[in-house]
Amino acid sequence: MEIGVLGGGAGGMMAAVFAAKAGARVAVLERNEKLGKKMFISGKGRCNLTNAAKGQEFLDNIVRNPRFLYSAFHFFSNEDLCALMEGEAGVPLKLERGGRMFPQTDKSSDVIRGLERLLDRYKVRVSLRTQVRAVEILPDGGFLVTTNLGQKRFDRLILSLGGLSYPATGSDGDGFRLAAALGHTIEKPLPSLVPMETVEDWPRTLSGLTLKNVTLTAKAGKKALFSEMGEMLFTHFGISGPLVLSLSARVTGLDVSTIGLRLDLKPGLTREQLLKRIDRDIEQAPKKQLQSLLFGLEPHALAPILAQTAGLQTDTPCNRLNARQREALAEAVKGLPLHIRALRPIEEAIVTRGGVNVREVDPHTMESKRVKGLYFAGEMLDVDALTGGFNMQIAFSTGALAGSSAARQTETEEVVP
Repeated sequence: MEIGVLGGGAGGMMAAVFAAKAGARVAVLERNEKLGKKMFISGKGRCNLTNAAKGQEFLDNIVRNPRFLYSAFHFFSNEDLCALMEGEAGVPLKLERGGRMFPQTDKSSDVIRGLERLLDRYKVRVSLRTQVRAVEILPDGGFLVTTNLGQKRFDRLILSLGGLSYPATGSDGDGFRLAAALGHTIEKPLPSLVPMETVEDWPRTLSGLTLKNVTLTAKAGKKALFSEMGEMLFTHFGISGPLVLSLSARVTGLDVSTIGLRLDLKPGLTREQLLKRIDRDIEQAPKKQLQSLLFGLEPHALAPILAQTAGLQTDTPCNRLNARQREALAEAVKGLPLHIRALRPIEEAIVTRGGVNVREVDPHTMESKRVKGLYFAGEMLDVDALTGGFNMQIAFSTGALAGSSAARQTETEEVVP
């Protein structure tokens, strides 16, 4: 009996390790020239491989189909992953803000090498530069996999070929096409954790400016969709950064033209406290211009934007601002308006929303409910999460469960008379 793992990313490598640990003969087919190519660029090359959040706190960061992942996380949790990496794989980890876990060396290549050591220890065969072209279900229940290098028969098959994000790493939708050909429903792939284009032009004039400790809020009419404090940045097309990426996970698939954004540049102050500060600053230097007042509140580049939003001129003497104008200024600082034109393309997304419909997959084993002996792992599944290591843990957990389940099923069948 032999198990084939299609895809050598986080989910595929972990599936292979767990299947081999359980005693199965395992082969990994990877189209790239090396394993873990998307892992290599994750976390800006540092590989944020999981998050230390516990229990429900962890699951609260899963945006799509969190209940589907209960069994996978129970089988192989973030604590289990850390123990495996620091123990068997020999990769010391460190904890950073927000519960993010990184290798101590800050090198994603060390995480990949650690997993490669495990693959080697458990005698997993790895075939690189091997692109899968078709999968056929054989009459005896096995699978015939056709690649650019020929054909290979497997008794069990684990698909972990990624989604559509970062196609340069090999995630070009091949996995979805193969799953669909095998009878599975594919939920429309959409970008998640992706920057946004804005209707307003002024963010483009601030390209490169980063804002920290600000609150971004999104509403569709009166319905609140998102509100968090953190970091964001302006780009040549609109907005990006951690806050914006998290927001995109909440609004992908919605009609973004109906969504209004408000940026609170001073979340640490109430509107009344901000007005008192403005009054105090004016009293201390009544003859200075509005621009100088704004320089004391926000980055200089924002001064003309705030003034324009409040309907004021930057050269207006502060002592000429009446109560209504001061309130308008406070309103601009506490709720600078923005509107989304579009999400950036899925090729620029960190992860893919959509994929194999999870109702067609057994959450206790990751086995297909439509094709016996077929398993799924990682980004191919219609599950995704916020930034912070949660998506990588999804790949590791589903991969571990798929690999172990496939090996157990093989073992069970071998002993049946």
